[in-house]
Amino acid sequence: MELVTPYLYMEIDDSPQNPNELERFIGKPATLFSKDDLIRFVVHYGIEMINFRYVGEDGKLKTLNFVITGKEHLDTILSDGERIDGSQLFSCIEAGSSDLYVVPRYRTAFLNPFSEVPTLELLCSFYTNEGKPLPNDPSYVLRKAHELFRRETGAAFLALAELEYYVIAEPDPLYPVCDQRGYHESRPFTQFEEFRIEALRLVAQAGGKVKYGHAEVGCFTQDGKLYEQHEIEFLPTPIEDAVDQLVIAKWIVRMLGEAYGVQVSYAPKITVGKAGSGLHFHMMAVKDGMNLMVGENGLSDFAKKMIAGLLECSDALTAFGNTIPTSYLRLVPHQEAPTNVCWGDRNRSVVVRVPLGWIGDGDMIRDANPAAPPAKQQRMGKQTIELRTPDGSADVYKIAAGLVVASLHGIRMPDALDRARDLYVDGNIFDPKNAEKLNSLKQLPASCVESADALEEKRSIFESDGIFPAALIDSTVTQLRNFQDKGLSERIYAKEKEIRAIVEEFIHIK
Repeated sequence: MELVTPYLYMEIDDSPQNPNELERFIGKPATLFSKDDLIRFVVHYGIEMINFRYVGEDGKLKTLNFVITGKEHLDTILSDGERIDGSQLFSCIEAGSSDLYVVPRYRTAFLNPFSEVPTLELLCSFYTNEGKPLPNDPSYVLRKAHELFRRETGAAFLALAELEYYVIAEPDPLYPVCDQRGYHESRPFTQFEEFRIEALRLVAQAGGKVKYGHAEVGCFTQDGKLYEQHEIEFLPTPIEDAVDQLVIAKWIVRMLGEAYGVQVSYAPKITVGKAGSGLHFHMMAVKDGMNLMVGENGLSDFAKKMIAGLLECSDALTAFGNTIPTSYLRLVPHQEAPTNVCWGDRNRSVVVRVPLGWIGDGDMIRDANPAAPPAKQQRMGKQTIELRTPDGSADVYKIAAGLVVASLHGIRMPDALDRARDLYVDGNIFDPKNAEKLNSLKQLPASCVESADALEEKRSIFESDGIFPAALIDSTVTQLRNFQDKGLSERIYAKEKEIRAIVEEFIHIK
């Protein structure tokens, strides 16, 4: 089934303000790019190199470089892809029969902003010797999940991510940061605002649908180094596009850090007692231009069923979204990170938050601007639901596929609305008045080992309909159990030297 991009991103903005140079030149949205479009662009701009980028089983970005030797060579690269050794990327592939194809996805093309040689970048998918999608390719797993969701609901699954990261550098003594008070801080009391602005600009040029960027809560100094946290948030797009642009954005921010001579880390925890970095996902389902999250009286039953499914699978989802031992130093009480399986409105202590969605907001813009004329355009509702467990260690294609599968599981659950009602929390779950409710709630895994156990227990949900291959679940479980980290948080509690050692081990992750 061909996935159709929802109406809100089908029109191309060919004005000079559109930062995506390929879209401006080609005159189409990226979703409609063809091979001939890219060849025309390469010839016109004198592109000398093409890089294939792809994410393997370990969730890390890989690269294959090509020097273009002529138009026929260029046509071959874009038509056929290339052959690689799949046994180095996937544990299910043996060396005796290891060849795979990597084939570019034209819609992901963007100009490399860091290379002195004009270079075109493309994300790729994996194919077998028979020319069929590799079942264990995480991007294919996501594609299958979205196709199934559309077939059953008639709706597109849209998502956006909140990419949090720390910049680690020498501090500016003129304007010292205020410990854990960095939220939306402005220059000069945040040191890397210009870095963030440059990252936003480069991500947008690469096709990322950027919503905004800002300084985040986390900021502190330790051993003469400044640790300053920032966030980039995206606009809702079809979930495959949302993940593709997230992969590109993480690479761009890291490369920009290298250019600035600073470290960038997406690690879930830098040190105990300071804000960790999450990778929250917002979700909505859109059908015929309507946001299905919105009902007549606020949040729809459709959305509540999705929430029930996400909560039912939330422990297993940590296997894809919280993949290293330090992930579980972040999922602790009183750190705006969830520990218990529940949901709530505008509530940052829960697994699934329902953020403000411009429902019943009155006419705020007219109140703020009394002279403004009445709004003429009706916009699609913005309401989303947000999963707050994932962090920067997430296997982004796997966690995204897991979100779709879990949401569809909730839609199918006969008692989904009852489950959603029972797991709703009004207010901070750690408030003493909610102690009885807190004690009744299931806890999230506290280690990679416990996460693996949860995935093993619920693997049938993810394997149903042929979405997640059994081999992919097996490899995920094995990787998590190999950390042997059960009880780690308790073992290293208040042991600063041991905490620092494990943080440094996982400071640079996916």
